[in-house]
Amino acid sequence: MMMSRKALEEYGLMNLGKIHWNLAPAILVEHALARGEGVLASNGALATKTAPHTGRSPKDKYIVSNEESASRIWWGENNHPMAPEHFEMVRRSLAAYLQGRDVYVLDAAAGADPAYRIPLQVITELAWHNLFARQLFLRVKDEDLASERPGFTILCVPNFHTDPRTHGTRSETAIIIDFEERLILIAGTHYAGEMKKAVFTVLNFMLPAQGVLPMHCSANVGEKGDVALFFGLSGTGKTSLSADPTRRLIGDDEHGWGDTGIFNFEGGCYAKCINLSREHEPQIWNAMRFGAIYENVVLDEKTREPRYEDASITENTRAAYPVDFIDNVVLEGRAGHPQAIIFLSADSFGVLPPISQLTTEQAMYYFLSGYTSKLAGTESGVTTPQATFSPCFGAPFLPLRPGEYANLLRERIVAHKVRCYLVNTGWTGGPYGVGRRININYTRAMVRAAISGELEGVETITDPIFGLHVPVACPGVPAELLNPRSTWPDPEAYDRQAAELAARFKENFKQFTLPGEEIRAAGPR
Repeated sequence: MMMSRKALEEYGLMNLGKIHWNLAPAILVEHALARGEGVLASNGALATKTAPHTGRSPKDKYIVSNEESASRIWWGENNHPMAPEHFEMVRRSLAAYLQGRDVYVLDAAAGADPAYRIPLQVITELAWHNLFARQLFLRVKDEDLASERPGFTILCVPNFHTDPRTHGTRSETAIIIDFEERLILIAGTHYAGEMKKAVFTVLNFMLPAQGVLPMHCSANVGEKGDVALFFGLSGTGKTSLSADPTRRLIGDDEHGWGDTGIFNFEGGCYAKCINLSREHEPQIWNAMRFGAIYENVVLDEKTREPRYEDASITENTRAAYPVDFIDNVVLEGRAGHPQAIIFLSADSFGVLPPISQLTTEQAMYYFLSGYTSKLAGTESGVTTPQATFSPCFGAPFLPLRPGEYANLLRERIVAHKVRCYLVNTGWTGGPYGVGRRININYTRAMVRAAISGELEGVETITDPIFGLHVPVACPGVPAELLNPRSTWPDPEAYDRQAAELAARFKENFKQFTLPGEEIRAAGPR
């Protein structure tokens, strides 16, 4: 059942100041402005700054190691254990910090499919963080308030800093999930994206046991009910490519795939704003209005107009807004089974083909590899694109081992005869710093051809290094662009760079134990 005032007290949140419960967006904006948490941009959006944390802090993410989690969690680089006693110390210190302070409380939910929907309660120190949660999570329904299904509570207190000596943390920042207590604590960071990703991590833990595949992907649907999924890490184009005026958006970042089809986890979008343009991303551009939230977008001092090209704070500039700010949207957040899956990789080496058709085995290989480049600003310390492998295109949010998600995906690809493609949204003609980013209009044309089935039956060539099946022609795309080697001024330099990336793929894939060798054999040669 959703939390009550008594439940707040049970969490140790006593002697609070005023509790602002389920405030409307306009009132939350008023509070944020009055408290100096942000300013209004010329288009009406609330502009905030989160420095020094302008991206996620994955090294400060913890999962409490208890009976429910200890044996199931994929411990390591992305999931750090925290002893229950340290978690309790953090909770008590945080509760003491909040005494006498006002808080904002939101009843919300995650999961558009009623069969898997979980109630959420978000308690924030800042008004704009509560607005962010209101715009990003699902609107609460009467049945959620009456549901006996256990929910999760998020307690986001950015101005409280943990003490590593007392709390067992690495720094003054901590994002802690306790699956037994069903509680998420966020301290020491103003970056609002930590809230949405913590909930995503929770769903990645809970849903596989119910036969649902949680996915780090965007999704849209055409007039004929043809669904497409776009997998990718932050900055690879999930939001931009799925926001297609010719198709309806289901969601831009997180979905589940169950027995009846796919469903959005959220009720909003969290779009990158760097170099946002009306021409290339009209739907996102038009969503920038009152009720939307900017993170770290620079405003002109005199006019308050957003300067999307300005990366002086970070390249990871963001905008949060509800899905109904977009015209072509599936408000119920649900659709049928997908016909096409697109894996997005922003290749900073500049050697992957712009688009490739994948066999089922290749789809598994590239899904488990999750190759892309971390783009500047998406995580603390990332200032230039870095080649990286992130299993399932979302390792930072996977509490379980990658094979569990891969097995679920393979079952669904086979059962529903889904077409799979690998799309490079990164560089061509050379690596980062030498080549150029592939034009998004060409990428859109390739994606539309893949989704519509126009690439089915088109002649392909097999890439000699990666073994990928590359179409020789695609409507609206120059033929020479489809062969990455031909775009390099020095073909031998391309060969060396491609061989280096292929070696990285093979080295990375050694971590996976597979029942057979057909998936490993589907990788680079």
